[in-house]
Order: sequence, then structure tokens, then C-alpha cells
Amino acid sequence: MTGNLSARAGFLAAALLAIAGCSSSAKPLEGDSFVRAVRLVRPSVVLFTMQIPSVKKKGAWDDAFGTGVIVASGPWGSQILTEEHVVRDARNLRVTIAEKDDVPVRVFAADRRDDVALVETSKTGLPVATLGSSRAVEPGLAVGVAGYPVPDYFQDEDLGVATSFRAGRVSSVRKHAIELDFGIIPGESGGPVFDASSGEVIGLAEWRFEDEKAIGFAIPIDDAKAFLAGKLHK
Repeated sequence: MTGNLSARAGFLAAALLAIAGCSSSAKPLEGDSFVRAVRLVRPSVVLFTMQIPSVKKKGAWDDAFGTGVIVASGPWGSQILTEEHVVRDARNLRVTIAEKDDVPVRVFAADRRDDVALVETSKTGLPVATLGSSRAVEPGLAVGVAGYPVPDYFQDEDLGVATSFRAGRVSSVRKHAIELDFGIIPGESGGPVFDASSGEVIGLAEWRFEDEKAIGFAIPIDDAKAFLAGKLHK
């Protein structure tokens, strides 16, 4: 009887060691689809900093912020897509790339009616986002938004510069607008709204309703791509 118990104990110990060995060689978890989408989008998201004419005091300038997404890059430099109202009448316009590199930029082209703009920098070889299509977007689609909400608040608290990500769903597809079930926070305007499973950019975050902050919008990426036609460097 004692011999049988010893044999069983030995077998159990060997089994546990085998399991431990298998566990130690297992691959780490890759994360869910939203985490993978964030990894794809994050390198191409930039923070705009600038000064714009003050609405409170004539002749004065206020600090302002916004978000953009890199859409073309090469040995000639890089181009960043954002919204026209983000960079309108701005001076000392700069972008923070990869959450650390601060470089000057200039507005290359802008369309005030459609609220899209293309900004250029001499910085070369930057990661470019994958632009999808908004044509097939339907209510219920899981999406994310990347940007820099109220970055001055984070700086005041010494929390550093970091891209923020939030998840939600498409509420409705409207004329020249994708309605979202979450609000767009000041500073996120111009940032990419992306498919939560693929990471493809399907719109640009846009803040519209000042009195209703629970509703957000995105400019459909197909509208932005029509603006980009013929303007992107190869």
C-alpha cells in the first residue's frame, strides 16, 4: 500500500513539473483586438501645439492644442492630416511626434468648408496610418479614438505627454458625418477614429455640440481622402 502511494506521489510530481515546463514556454498573451488596433495606430498620432487669436482680448494670443495623424512620409519629409479649424489662423505651429519629438510644421493645404487640412514637416521616415473606408461603416461598429484631450491640464499636473485612447461604437451614419456614442474632448479634434478590430482610420474626430458633450462626431475618412487626392507626396 505504501509503495503505491509513493508511486502515485512521484507520478503527480512529474506531472506538475511537466505542466510547469509547458507554462514557462508558452507565448505571452497578445491582448484583445482593440489593444492590437491601438498598437497599429499609436505611432502615427501627433499632438499640435500653437497660438491662436484670443476670443477674449483683441490683439492677444491664446495657447491651443489639437491632434493629427501622419498620412505620408518619405525622404522629403512627412504630411499630417487634421481638421482645418484646429490650425486656423495659428502661429508658432508645432507637432509632438512619438510623444517626445517637438518639430515645427506648416499648413500645406486646407479646406474650411469640409474642415480638413494637410500639414507638412521636414521630419523624415515617420510611421504612417492605414486609411480605411467610411463607405461601409454601419451603426454598431466598434471604434476607437486617439488623441490628446486637454493636454495643458495633464501638463499642469506633471503627467507628461501621452496619447489617450477611448473605445465606443458608431451611433449613426449621417450626411458627411459619423455619429459616435461618446463625446469628443477638446484637444482630440483632428485625431483618428479607427476600426477597433483592424486599426484602419475611418474618420477624424470632431467636436460639434457644445451643450451636449455625450455625442461625438467624425468626419468620414472618404471625405478627407477626396481632399487629399493629388496633394500627397509619393
